[in-house]
Amino acid sequence: MMILTSLQSIKTTLSPFHPLLIEGPSADTRDPSHVAANIVSNLQRHWKKRGITKPILLITQGDPLTETGISAISRKVADELEVKRCLVCLDLEMDSEHSVLADRHDVLYELRYSQMVHILNDGPEEQGQNGENCVTKRLLADRLADSTDDRISCKNMKRKSMGKEPLASWCRKYALLQEVTKCAFKKICGEVTIAHTMQSVPEFGVTSFYEVGLDMGLINEEVDMVAYSVCHEVNIPKG
Repeated sequence: MMILTSLQSIKTTLSPFHPLLIEGPSADTRDPSHVAANIVSNLQRHWKKRGITKPILLITQGDPLTETGISAISRKVADELEVKRCLVCLDLEMDSEHSVLADRHDVLYELRYSQMVHILNDGPEEQGQNGENCVTKRLLADRLADSTDDRISCKNMKRKSMGKEPLASWCRKYALLQEVTKCAFKKICGEVTIAHTMQSVPEFGVTSFYEVGLDMGLINEEVDMVAYSVCHEVNIPKG
């Protein structure tokens, strides 16, 4: 496994790949083999339509290995596609255990969240219609954070109206990890695929923050995202 350090080494090493991110909850009791089979079928149709030719690199975000849920599903998808993985973890000052507990099976490269932020913020200023510096790429990660905070506020208002407690404080950092990582990889590689593990994303889960990248125009739903659909029968436990 190689721990990439400089921004240039990150760009040079990872740009030849097509990054794949699988998004879904860890609390998923379905058989990961069946879910992965559906995801792979959906991905293969999507990539054939898009004409993807780069080798696939599966990007994971520090989930510890469990028997079911996103980490198990990600492993199965990687195995079926016969691809290696790249791990992105939170920095130690954000979460001291995140990297320690991460599943490193078949991981070729390892990165930190702060490096993804630097990738997003690296670049020249964008010019407005009259030549003024209206928006800078250096502020892109901050804009993602602001949009995430707005989304959290909206969700908490709805939860309050439902008589529920606010979202857990840790939700923000994992939502940012999700959105910053995929946007940074799209910038590095010029393309990205994000596949969901279920048709209906839980409204208050971390996965639901995928709408942040969409709303900001950083992720294209038609081109970059693959919705979950059932191609193989999946047994969902009752109760």
